[in-house]
Order: sequence, then C-alpha cells, then structure tokens
Amino acid sequence: MRLELDMAILHRAIRDIPDFPRDGVIFKDITPLLANPAAFSSAVDAIVVSFGRGTIDKVVGIEARGFIIAAPVAYHFGAGFVPLRKKGKLPYDTLAEHYELEYGSETLEVHADAFSPGDRVLIVDDVLATGGTAKAACSLIERCNATVAGLAFVIELGFLGGAAKIEGYDYISLVQY
Repeated sequence: MRLELDMAILHRAIRDIPDFPRDGVIFKDITPLLANPAAFSSAVDAIVVSFGRGTIDKVVGIEARGFIIAAPVAYHFGAGFVPLRKKGKLPYDTLAEHYELEYGSETLEVHADAFSPGDRVLIVDDVLATGGTAKAACSLIERCNATVAGLAFVIELGFLGGAAKIEGYDYISLVQY
C-alpha cells in the first residue's frame, strides 16, 4: 500500500509545461518532484525496491536529469555510477551510439572502460518517450560486454510507444501518461 501512496505523491509533483521545447508539446517537468523530499525519496526507493539490493553492479544515468535520479539509486545499491553523456562531453576514450529522438537525432557516449565484462547494469532516466535514448543506452552497455539488468524511468509517455524499442528488457516506469 505504501508504494501506491508514494506513486500518487510522484504524480502530483510533476508539472506540465505547455509548448516546451516546441509548440504542441507538453513537457513533463520533474524539478518540483526533485525539490520535494518525500517525492524524491519515494522515486529513488521505488526503483531500488523494484530491482532489489545486491543485484546491480553499475547504475547508468542518462544526461542530464537521469544523473539526478541514478546517483542516489547507485548509492543505495552499493553500486558504481556511470554517466552516459551527449557527444563530446566525456574526457577519455569513448564508445558512441547515434539514435533518433522525437524532435531530431542525438549521440550518446560512454567511457570505453566504464564497465567490466559481466557487470549487471541498471539504466535510469527521467522519461521514456520514443525509446531511442533507452535503446541507445542498452546498445552501448552491451557493446562493453556488460548486461542490461533493467531500465527505470520516473515517467513513461506511453502514447509515444517507447516501450516497443526496449522490448525484451526488464523495465519499470513510476508514473505513466
């Protein structure tokens, strides 16, 4: 029952921003959720409980809002944190994956030595929309000979069909639209 109550807290803490980043889009803003201690801790706790302590070696945060959620998740797992960044933001040797977005295209990069073979990796991001970013993250992790243990999202925009791109992977989304 507590998990259901916490999910209601999350839903109320997400703000709609009309016409951002372009006309016709309703942006789901998680900054009020992050500022609310009960909502923020509920989101982190729900992800940790869903995947279970001791099951994850590394937690990946996808730039930029994914970093904010992924870091405390990694702490609770006793796991390492790995940032996935946009092209040109990481200072060491990288692997890159190009993908399509709802409004264009992008490239994600990870340090080439971020994972050890066999690492169990949880990917964390704020939103699952079209699934392009999540699929690119899965591809990068697998190219590093690590295993995608699952994906966790604060929000899922189900009407955009992103779950189809990560079919076959275990994932959770805390709030669905």
